[in-house]
Amino acid sequence: MMKKRIVVTGGSGKAGKWIVKELVEQGYEVLNLDWKLPEVPLCQTQILDLNDLGQIHNALSQYNVRDRQPVEAVIHFAAIPQAFIYPNDVTFRNNVMNTYNILEAAANLDIRKVVLASSESSYGIVFASQFFAPNFLPIDESHPQLSEDSYGLSKMVNEITGEAFHRRTGMQVISFRLANILEPEDYPRVKQTFADPEERIRILWSYIDVRDMAAACRLAMEKDGLGAQSLILAADDTSSDLSSEELIRRFMPELAEYAQHLPGRASFLSNIKIKEVLGWKQQHYFMEQ
Repeated sequence: MMKKRIVVTGGSGKAGKWIVKELVEQGYEVLNLDWKLPEVPLCQTQILDLNDLGQIHNALSQYNVRDRQPVEAVIHFAAIPQAFIYPNDVTFRNNVMNTYNILEAAANLDIRKVVLASSESSYGIVFASQFFAPNFLPIDESHPQLSEDSYGLSKMVNEITGEAFHRRTGMQVISFRLANILEPEDYPRVKQTFADPEERIRILWSYIDVRDMAAACRLAMEKDGLGAQSLILAADDTSSDLSSEELIRRFMPELAEYAQHLPGRASFLSNIKIKEVLGWKQQHYFMEQ
């Protein structure tokens, strides 16, 4: 029996290489679309410009019809990864257009599932000109998205674009509002911030292990009938050694009423919905790494 085919964009990057690894180990055939080759090749890679719809369409169409085995899904993680490393307009244009192009090409080729990398940055706190506390804790998918920067705004637009393609074609589009992605080698550096907990206040001490993230991507494209949804993908716990109650008391005292809902080091980002929708379960915990 032929292996199911999955396309990953950005499969040479920090998150993408772990998604490729997860899929290959689970028996999928993977095509990586990126602007650079991976350091460790695990699958076929095609170099292209994701801002060029024609290049994407050609790559997907060739892979889609080879041996008459269709592409099952596209997992789209290629993007400028944060605000202010490029001019604002470049970040917005790149992240919005390459997402639109992926969805347009997938729709034209009748690829029925797409997974998008959105971000906790869409809530606005991460790159705001001044820190502000959320409306309530833990933040869930109903919390207003209040981004003022071009990166967070691009993620908000991409979620809406995914919903539009679902309305047009019925395509399943899952957008992950990702917490701070940590690879195994990142943990010692992050633990050094224990001495200054305010260093990670903008992300509300959130994180997601890259291996748990990759597993969630696989689950999102294996499940059927999900429509278009945005899901927070964050760990159960924080990346601080302080209790969540202590962090609230020190840095967000106006939200003290919510401390009772956050025992121990419980995350300020709720992952209840992703557990219900995908059956996802965290495997890698901060203090155990």
